Parts: sequence; C-alpha cells; structure tokens
Amino acid sequence: MREMLEGGDLDVLTGDYLAELTMLILSRDRKSDDALGYVPTFLAQLRDCLRLALDRRVRIVTDAGGVNPAALVAAIRQIAADQGLSPTVALVRGDELGPGDHAYLGAFGIARAMAADIVVTGRVTDASLVIGPAIARYGWDRSAYDQLAGATVAGHVLECGTQATGGNYPFFTEISDMSVLGFPIAEIASDGSSVITKHPGTGGAVTVGTVTAQLMYEIQDARYAGPDVTTRLDSISLRQDGTDRVSISGVRGEPPPPDLKVSRTRVGGYRNEMTLVLTGLDIEAKAALFRRQFEAGLTTRPAELTWSLARLDRPDAPSQQEASALLTVVGRDASRGVVDRAFSNTAVQLALGSYPGFFATTPPGPAHPYGVFTAGYVPQGDLAHEVVLDDGTVSPVSPPPVFQDLPGGPRTAPTLSWAGPSKAARSDNSAPSSKRRLPLGTIAGARSGDKGGDANIGIWVRRPDAYPWLSNLISEDTLRELLPETAGMPLHITPLPNLLAVNVVIEGLLGEGVAYHARFDPQAKGLAEWLRSRHVDIPLSLLEEPT
Repeated sequence: MREMLEGGDLDVLTGDYLAELTMLILSRDRKSDDALGYVPTFLAQLRDCLRLALDRRVRIVTDAGGVNPAALVAAIRQIAADQGLSPTVALVRGDELGPGDHAYLGAFGIARAMAADIVVTGRVTDASLVIGPAIARYGWDRSAYDQLAGATVAGHVLECGTQATGGNYPFFTEISDMSVLGFPIAEIASDGSSVITKHPGTGGAVTVGTVTAQLMYEIQDARYAGPDVTTRLDSISLRQDGTDRVSISGVRGEPPPPDLKVSRTRVGGYRNEMTLVLTGLDIEAKAALFRRQFEAGLTTRPAELTWSLARLDRPDAPSQQEASALLTVVGRDASRGVVDRAFSNTAVQLALGSYPGFFATTPPGPAHPYGVFTAGYVPQGDLAHEVVLDDGTVSPVSPPPVFQDLPGGPRTAPTLSWAGPSKAARSDNSAPSSKRRLPLGTIAGARSGDKGGDANIGIWVRRPDAYPWLSNLISEDTLRELLPETAGMPLHITPLPNLLAVNVVIEGLLGEGVAYHARFDPQAKGLAEWLRSRHVDIPLSLLEEPT
C-alpha cells in the first residue's frame, strides 16, 4: 500500500482480498468471535498508510470487509481516532443472504459511496472495485454497457495484483527484473477504454503478453457475466502503447443476466491424510500391499477414502529422492473421530510389517475440517443492496432495469466473427518432416485457476500465424490425451481469436472447491504449466522467426 501511494499520482487505490477459501476462513473467524470476519492484513496496512492516503487525497476502495464489513468500518474509525484522523468511511452491504451465503454485488453501490475517503464492501465482484470509481468519475448510467464492460476488463486485469505485471507469467524468463514486481495501474477513459501500466522504477513488466495472461485467468467463455454488464471477451483489443503500457479498447457489453451468483461456503466434514514414500523397485506392488493392509487395519472406514500414487521415481536414479514415489491416502467423514488420530496412526502401525523401505513424509496428525464451495443464484431484485454513508444515511441501490439471459446457458460460446482455418488447414496433413515434437509451451502460453469445483485453462500464442494451428490443436480428444485426469469430465472449449487464445473449462476437476482438496493442486494453479510441458507436433514454420 505504501509503495502504491508513494510511487506516483493515483485517484483511487483498490484492494481485492476475497476468494472462496478466504470467505470460508473469515466465516469461521466470525463464528468464533462476532467482532471478526474481515481481513486483518488490510487493517495493518491502513494503520501504516492512512495519513499518507489522506494527505495525497487518494480514495481507498476494498472488499476487505469480508463477511463482516461493518466490523471493519468500526475498526477503521478506531485506528483513525488513535492517530487523530477523521476520514469519512462508507459501507456497501446487502451481500449476505445467510451464514456462508454471499451474493456477488455489482459496482453501482460503490459508485454511490465514492464521496467517502474509504469505501468498505463485503462480497462484490472483483472488478466492481474498479468499475465503481469509474462510474462515479464519468457518470455512466445503467445502459452504458460498452463503458461498463471496458471497466470490467480493466478490473479483471487489476484484481490479482502482480499477476498482470509478470507474476505467474509463463514467459517469465523474458522479463529482466523479477525481483520485486510492481503493481498494475489502470488509466480508465470516459469511453471505458484503458491503459494498463505500473509505477516507474518498479519490477516486472506490462506487456500484451502479461495482460493477456491475466485476462485468461479464471474465465469461462466469451461472455463474462457480471451484476451490471455481460462483457464480451471476444471483443477485446490489446496494443502495446509504449514501455510498460498496454491499451485495452473495443470492448463491447450487453445487459447483465437477471440473477446474481452466490458464493456458498460451508464446513463439509473432517479430513486427514498420510503420504508414504515408496523407493526403488516394485513401486506398484508396494503401493498395492500398503493399500490392502491400511484398509484392513481401519477400525471404521471413512465415508470417502481416496488414494493417489505420484510416480516421481526414475530408473537407476542418482539420488534416493529421485528414486522415490509418493503414495497418499485421504479420508473424509462427517465424524471427526473416524478420520482423527486413529486414521493416521493406522499407517504408522504398519511401519515394521509392510513394504521394504517404509517411511512417511510426516508424523500422524489429527483431523481438520474441510470446506465445500457451491455456487447458487438469486434474482437481482431480491437483495437489499445498500450504501451506508459516513453520516449514517442509508441509500438503497436499485437493480438494473434491463436484463438479458445468457444464450444457451453460462458456457455457450457466442457466434464469432473469425471464421477459423479452412478445412484443409484444420486437417493438418503436412508431412512429418515439417514438424517437431516439442512441449506445447515452446510457443504457447497458458494460465489456469479455479472456479469453484471447475478448473479453467486459458491458452494463447503470440503470433497471429500460430493461432489457426492452436485452435485446431485444442480439441476435446487432444485435451483428454494431454491431460488424462479429464477423463469422464465435461470439457467446454471457447475460441477467443482477438486474444489469439482458446479457453478451456474442465467441469468437476476440483471436486467441491479449493477447501475440499480434491487433488494435489487444489486450485489448479499449476495445471496450465503441466499442459505446456506436454509434447505436441509443432510446425517448423512456427518455430522460425517471423519474416
């Protein structure tokens, strides 16, 4: 926060703190103490920087209120009083529908609150933190769909901080300074177009590539639905506009859908796990032996019992670690006792009578609660979306007057203006000698993440002549071959030719959300890098420098 305030001129500083796992943690905090439920790290930063922000007349907009935004407002006023300061603080509320259930509110409540020095919200869409100040600045009304959509795109780029300036970027080796990355800034114009940049002298980079990477993060299809506008991701135009400056223009918007998404988080039960190391020869047989013994030794079988074997070993390995595989057993049950210490003790009790070379990565431990995320929907008009101004005045926020259903459901791709490669090109009958089998990431970038129990992977290339090849490659059959974990799971593939990209949603890969821990990488953060590491046939023409 201090870096951003001291780095140059800002009108508004936004802070996005909420994710599905965060909401579960904050809900548990509030259950233990009704004065909690907001994000304490925001308050720590504000304690350090409040006077600086007021001196520089920078307004602060944050969703750090979490599941208890009123408590954060009270805490802000207390630290301000302790420092002899008196900022105006506004509260946006109405997202909470019940314990663990929070609707994603839009930006017009934030816009109405922007006369305050600090605006605190609960659950809003991440982009609303950016759209709201833009609405207040330019006076956009509910029908300014293209402008709202443009600000949505800017907000989506900013929402994950340094992911837009080189963080988690697949081509990070091309960025000269990756030590401490600067945070992104959006310069938003009255027509909704924007320029993404960062403070001079900070690390990282702002390029068409880094912005594309963030745009592909955690989306579903070409229609990006929000409470105030449905943004057409297939209309975005990016252009390098100088060093560390990328312009975003041409974004089109449509009326929003009639329902708001609801984040539903709850404790699903208790889980425990043990990971055993299998070294050297007969890995599969060792795993099978331990599994038989462990399941026979359980006093009570958990409601869910899952096994995974990670074959990290290789033959004739030069180190013991490289000769070892990992076998993990996970138990889940509504009853803590079923998966508590007795569960993990079962593994250790086999230590002297199981496979040769037996040892575990951790000692046996207790069970822990796990969370479950599900998405719900509620009509926009059913919410009491309100702004509480600094003087206590309550101002209701009306829902949008016009709605538009998403055609065919939330994952139906729109009709695109780009025709794609010809049938001959798509058949790709070039001779084997004209290709090389290399990792997909040799020429393609990718970014992945979680949307509840689903995972998304956005894949893009940096040369227009490579896009027909990529769009032809990313088919259901190819994806199931490259990512065997997707077997039996619905796949949704959306081409985004304006971004030279294809987006993929894998339905159900993450079980019931991040806190459920359905897989080794519960938020699918590394899924894209796994895909980039898989080998495909790449035309030699795409490996040569363009003429």
